[in-house]
Parts: sequence; structure tokens; C-alpha cells
Amino acid sequence: MPNSNAKLHSNPRGGREAGRRELVSRSLQSAQHCLENQDFGTAYAHYLLVLNLAPELKTPVKETFQFTLFKWAEELDSLARIQDLFNCYEQALELYPNDEVICNSMGEHLFRMGFRDEAAGYFHKAVKLNPDFADAKENFYRVANWLVERWHFIMLNDAKRNLTYLRAIENAVLSGSKSVLDIGTGTGILSMFAKKAGASFVYGCELSKTMYELARDVVAANNMEREIKLLHLKSLDIEIPKHIPERVSLVVTETVDAGLFGEGIVESLIHAWEHLLLQPK
Repeated sequence: MPNSNAKLHSNPRGGREAGRRELVSRSLQSAQHCLENQDFGTAYAHYLLVLNLAPELKTPVKETFQFTLFKWAEELDSLARIQDLFNCYEQALELYPNDEVICNSMGEHLFRMGFRDEAAGYFHKAVKLNPDFADAKENFYRVANWLVERWHFIMLNDAKRNLTYLRAIENAVLSGSKSVLDIGTGTGILSMFAKKAGASFVYGCELSKTMYELARDVVAANNMEREIKLLHLKSLDIEIPKHIPERVSLVVTETVDAGLFGEGIVESLIHAWEHLLLQPK
């Protein structure tokens, strides 16, 4: 009897490991049975348990898990259980944070529900993870057409306008404005003008998630991602020193479009003058 007790207590980890394997095996069988009966919700719950207990199975069961997630999400969508749908995708992305297929599917649901800016973020992430993912690229371009105002393209191709902005920013920087805030940075062109002009510190804020991601890509493509700090914020929400270390000496913005009124540019400029811009002595 003493020997038997010693044996029972000698390897508690072995017993726990055997129990884990047994539970994982049973849950996999149950998940498969539920799939055969099109009980996608229960199958999804079983796969969550399996993947949390046995992370080493993430690769072998990934495709089946994706299939189960997407089928269960379709049911939740049809039942208008929107929060449950989003919770499932959040759980899935915790398990597979760099899975472009799940990111793209999440974006598709968001887009259908009218959350186009948020959808663009997921499509953009999917394309970043896999630049050859055709569905994600098509989705991103489609949502970009909804979100990127047509006047952006007109402005970017207006050489005279851009040259005028460049010269004005250069003059301001050469006159001593070494820190610059670009409100509504869009593609980041004015921020890059400021940096090229010699500004020591350049910050660009952009409320639109799509335009913010686009600006990050443009700035990175010009090798300025370490020199220009981009903020996914409304200028009214910028706090010192939380977001920028101190007041800036120059504020630039594009106010030609109707966005002067619709996007609150006037309020932003007033806020910048009162809280973010160095006051003249």
C-alpha cells in the first residue's frame, strides 16, 4: 500500500496531462459530430475549448475552425445577434491574431452593417498580412471608394496647389516654426512637406481610420515613419503631453473643401490655437 500511494503522488503532472488529452479528444469528436448535424454554435464552443487547452493544434484545425466560425457567424447575423457575432470574431482573433482570412471576414460583416471605416481597418490588416489575398484587396478598394472623398484625388494631382502649400510651409519653418501639427492629415502630404522643409517635430492627426492607415502607408513608403508621428484622433481630443509632448509652433490643415463646416475644422483650429499652438509673446 505505501508503494502504491507513492506511485500515485509521484507524477501528478502525468495525470493532468492524460486528462487534458482525453478532454481535447472528446471535444474534437463532439465538434465533428456537431458539424455533421450543422449545429455550428456548439461546434464552435467545442473548438474554442480545444484550442485553449491545446494551442499546439492551432495549425491542424485552423481551416475547420474557420469554417465553423463563418457558419456560426452567418447564423448569428441572420438572428440579429450582432454583439455575439463580434464576440466570436474577437475570440477567434485572440487565437489567430495574424489570420488574414478571419480579418477579411470580420471586415465583410462590418461593411454590411454600415461600419465602413472599421471594415476598412480589417481589410487593410488582411492585405498587410497577405498582399496576394485577392478578396481582401478587392474589399479594401471597394470600401476605400466609399470613404476616400473624390476631392482627395483632385487635390493630390493639383501641382500648383501643392507647390503653394510647400512654399508656405517652407517659409514658416525657415522663420522658426520647428514643430508642426497637421490637422486632418489625409494622405500625409502636408506633414511630409513640413518634414522635408526641416521641421524637427511633425504630428499628423486623422479621424478616419481608412485615411489614417493610408497616411501610414504613404509616410512609410517615403521612409518618414520614424520622423512623423501619426495619431488616429480628432484634433479636439489631442492632449499634452499624452499625445504630443508640448505645444506646436505651426498648425497646417486643408480647409478648401466643404469639410470646413462638415468636419468641424473651424472648431479644430480654435482648439489648436487655444490648447496646442504656442502663443506669440
